[in-house]
Amino acid sequence: MKHIITALLLGLAISFSAVAEQKKQLGNWDVHYIAFPAPLLTPEIALQYQLQRSKYNAVINISVLDKNSQQAQKVVLSGTAKDLQGRQRKLEFTEVVEGNAVYYLAQLPFYNEQRFSFAITVASGNESQLLQFDQTFYVD
Repeated sequence: MKHIITALLLGLAISFSAVAEQKKQLGNWDVHYIAFPAPLLTPEIALQYQLQRSKYNAVINISVLDKNSQQAQKVVLSGTAKDLQGRQRKLEFTEVVEGNAVYYLAQLPFYNEQRFSFAITVASGNESQLLQFDQTFYVD
């Protein structure tokens, strides 16, 4: 059942988001990431993962796979989102494990047409990589 919910969560985000899931190869990892407005979540999924569905909140979803085996990796994520005015927000990630899947969720408040530059450190053991991407959020 949880795999179905995970698939619905990711499918919903990908289907309706202006930006589809993206992937970067960082060291020995394939890092998949997506950022989308929280109202795209169903109320049930938002409740299950303790996410606020405000039209002024975004959800950041990151998963890390071994680039060779494509096995999900447990990592430590820390990072920030910085807007064009230089205001920086620390991202607090929650780890979600469902069967063989492992992913990390964070929320970020935003204003209409607010652009953020994300800098997220992905670390495990002696390996540490920096995931960087930009995203603009819109209020519907």
